[in-house]
Amino acid sequence: MSITEALGRITTIQSTLAQVSGATQRTTMVASTAAASSPNTAASAAAQLAATTLAGTNGTTNADAFTGALATALKTDPSAATATKGAAGTDAVGPVKKHGSTTGADVVATAKKYLGVPYVWGGNNPAIGLDCSSLVQHTFRDLGIDLPRVARQQATVGTEVPSLAQAKPGDLLVLRNGKHIGIYLGDNQMIHAPRPGEKVSIRELFEKDKDIMTIRRIVPAEAPVAATPAAASGGAAALALQQAAFAGAAS
Repeated sequence: MSITEALGRITTIQSTLAQVSGATQRTTMVASTAAASSPNTAASAAAQLAATTLAGTNGTTNADAFTGALATALKTDPSAATATKGAAGTDAVGPVKKHGSTTGADVVATAKKYLGVPYVWGGNNPAIGLDCSSLVQHTFRDLGIDLPRVARQQATVGTEVPSLAQAKPGDLLVLRNGKHIGIYLGDNQMIHAPRPGEKVSIRELFEKDKDIMTIRRIVPAEAPVAATPAAASGGAAALALQQAAFAGAAS
């Protein structure tokens, strides 16, 4: 749910609650509807609190209390923050499938093991030689991730990254209209298997966005941060404070 949608929902709920002064059943129904329409969000949590704590109170007072708590919850709702970030265009990369704890840094470290391997067109044996897509396939296979064999197929997997400015280490760079592929290392560098007579190597990127067919993210750029007990208790405390606010409005 975007911020715009959330604010619209707040206005709708406030208007509805103001019209049903003292009508407990209808207040509960509105709150439950809000919870069902936005499950697993702070907005849903606030709506559920309203459904269980606002019974038998003045409708206008409840509307103000509910609206304030809902707005506060939305300000700290991770999904709302994500939506805002995407809308701003700072990082429009969509959800990326998790492969255990594997990250882009692991991809980079694994790919570097093949530095110096000769380029062989169609090569699929590191002891003899690799081509560009085989280097990518071997790198991810070493990490337990199966990718297609050729560059054009590899250009369809994972999640597309909109621009080079948003690329992260471990992303795939598909060049020459799908005829070449490499792995982004960060700092405007890539590792690839160039051409016959050369070896797997690292080079500076001279390509711009217009020269890149697609950028694909197979694994998250960074490991997810596990919630700490303190963070968990902080969330519970926030809900307790919201509940107390509703109880105060009801008295």
